[in-house]
Formats: sequence, C-alpha cells, structure tokens
Amino acid sequence: MSTQLSIPISREAVEKQSRANGEPEWLTALRAEAAGLSETLALPKPEKTRIDRWNLGALGTYKPSEAAASPDSLPEDIRALVPSGTSANLLVQRNSGVVYSHLADELKAKGVIYTDLETAAREHGDLVKSHLFTAIAKDEDKLAAIHAALWNGGVFIYVPKNVEVDIPLQALLFQDDAEATFAPHILIVADTHSSVTYVDHVISGQAGRTAPAVHSGAVEIIVKAGAKVRFASIHNMADNVVDLSTRRAIIGNDASVEWIIGDLHDGNTLSDTKSVLKGNGSTSDAKVISVGTHSQNMSLTTQAVHFGLSSDSNMVTRAVMRDEASAIINGITKIEKGATKANGVQTERVLMLSPKARGDANPILLIDEDDVTAGHAASVGQVNPEQIHYLMSRGIRRAEAERLIINGFLAPVVSEIPIEAVREQLQRLLEGKLGS
Repeated sequence: MSTQLSIPISREAVEKQSRANGEPEWLTALRAEAAGLSETLALPKPEKTRIDRWNLGALGTYKPSEAAASPDSLPEDIRALVPSGTSANLLVQRNSGVVYSHLADELKAKGVIYTDLETAAREHGDLVKSHLFTAIAKDEDKLAAIHAALWNGGVFIYVPKNVEVDIPLQALLFQDDAEATFAPHILIVADTHSSVTYVDHVISGQAGRTAPAVHSGAVEIIVKAGAKVRFASIHNMADNVVDLSTRRAIIGNDASVEWIIGDLHDGNTLSDTKSVLKGNGSTSDAKVISVGTHSQNMSLTTQAVHFGLSSDSNMVTRAVMRDEASAIINGITKIEKGATKANGVQTERVLMLSPKARGDANPILLIDEDDVTAGHAASVGQVNPEQIHYLMSRGIRRAEAERLIINGFLAPVVSEIPIEAVREQLQRLLEGKLGS
C-alpha cells in the first residue's frame, strides 16, 4: 500500500498563481498537470527512513519579496551572507522569489544566460521548455510532482557552444519566512564544448525558525558533448525545516559533471544526487559531506547510472554523526547492458562521535555488463583512540585532537570547493555544527 500525503495545493490554485505571475501557457499547463499527479502518486520510500512521519505538508504559500537594486540594499541578515566583494555573477532568492540577479557584461556578450528560472521561462521559453523536467520527471513520485507544481524563483544558466565561463556563478537561496513556499528549481544547460562552475548556499535565517517549513529543491544539469559542469552546494537551514533535495545530471559524449555537496542542514534531510552517464566517455565525480547533530534523521543517496561506453564515475561520501543523529547513506552504481569498459567506484565512510548516533553505509553495485570494472568501500566507526593518544602524546588536548582528526576526515571533500571564500564558510559551518 502506498503512503498518501494530504497536500495544501490544487490544480486551480496552481493555474491561478501561474497566470498571475505572467508565465507562458505551456508552463501553466505543466504545473497544473503536476498538481493533479501529486494527488495520486506515492511518496518515495528511502531505505530505513520513514519520511511519511515528517511534516511534509508545511509547504507554505507563494510570497515573493521586494527586489533589491544591489547587494548593499538587501536586508542586513541576507547581506551578511553574500560573498565579500561580490556583485556580478550573483543571484539571490528570498523566500518565493528572486530579489537580485546580475551577470557581468562580458559574459552577456558571449551569449551566457544567468537569471531566475521564472524570468527565463518568459524570455527564453523555447530553451527552457526543451530542457525543463527532462532530467527529473515530474511523475517520478509525489514529491517530484509537488515540486513541479509549486517551484518558484530558481536559477537558469545557459552556456553557449565553445564558451568557457572562468568565473564561478554564485547564488544565495534564502528563507526567512517559514510560511512562504521555498522551492527553488535550478536548471543548467551547458552546450557542446562549454564549461561553467556554479556555487550556491541554501540557508534559512533566524526569522524563519518560528514554524515548520519545507525546502523543496531540485537541480537539473544538462551537459552536452564535450562540456564540463562543476556544481557546488552548501545547505545550512534551521532544524524546523525539512530539506528535500533532488539533483540529476544527464551527461553526453566526452562530457563531465562534478558534484560537491555539503549537507550541513540541522533538520531532517532527504537528499538524492544522480548522474546519468548517457554518452560514451562521459564522467561523473561526486563528493558529499554531511554532519548530523541532535536527533535529526538523514537519508543521503548518491547514484551513477552508466549507459555510455568507457564511462567513468567516482562517488565519495563522508559523514560525521553526533548526539542521537541518524543517517542512511546509500551509494548506487548501476552499469547497464552495453556500457562496456565502464568504470564505477564508490566510497562511503561514517565517523561516529556518540554511542547513541547511528550511521549506515550501504554501497550497492548493480552490474548488467561483463566487460567493466567496479568497486566499493564502506566503513562506520568511532574516532580511532590510537590517533587520539598519538596527538595527546605530542601535547595536544583531547578536544583539539578530536577536532584535527575530524577535519582530516572531511578534508578530501572540503578541499575541493572551487572558491576560497566558500571553503572558508563551509569550514565555519562545520566547526559550528561539530562544536555546538
């Protein structure tokens, strides 16, 4: 029997809001269809995680915020989170709408598009329509359908053929009203032989901690032949927010995607990141870190599905569990029939800092082809007492010794963040969660 969820949306309400926002008819129809699907589809059933017990209905209502002329005119608590010295190549979403967006003139001259997805649907309709919900199917499950009906603000990036974007594009996705629908959808299209790096922060402010809320986020990345996309994202929302994040990439011939995910959210988390290696010679590299504290429940899944010849995937997940936190960490490598010479490698490691914490690492290999290579490694354990003893014998206090070991455990992912300021912010967030 499928688990059902009563949702506070209707086809009529979705159509009305879409038309009020001036969206094209094709998008209004898509949203309405998704709203209808959400009433019949079942929730996903992640391994050993009862998401049907979470408050998934706290979706809020559509509440756009006032536009800002520059980052300096943003509210103080948001302005403090904007990377220092950044104004170009930056997008800021507050609650249900984007309030600031700017792209450098030199990138505009090259044909690069960087704007919110709502605007892109109106101004670049054919381009958006041909790619939206092609990596994530709106009928994938109930949560996907709800997101397809309600998504707001969001990000759209298009990089033309043979264009390399050397400066990372950055976004701040911010919720400070728990009663506002917060459902950003990120769509990145990298045309043939192009390259781009995108970094975002998904954050909630103090004002948004007053009631239950849901972040319903989705990412679609279309990487065409010979293109390269690097995607980095840090999630750090309050414990009253349920974080639902689905990420998908479709990768063409000799194309590559790199995922760098920091799941540092304080509330319950359902995160699913998948690379579909369609093309011959396609590659995917995924690095995920997570820190669980208090009594939060987390389900973190990273997947690679191989279709292309000589395709290659690598997945690394490292998690630290404190207090009574629990995490189910799944790594899934699927090599389809015909994907000869494919190579898939995955590693999941969990470090336990409390006897009441729980972490399950589940490496899964599904191989339907003979001429391939695949491997996995997984471990769950506590801080090594011999390492603690060694450091203390050198005059380091126990608390500092544990901190050094934890930082070393997470360093392989933290060091891969492509922007120094973001690495520093991630390090601060890690120290805050591990020291709280």
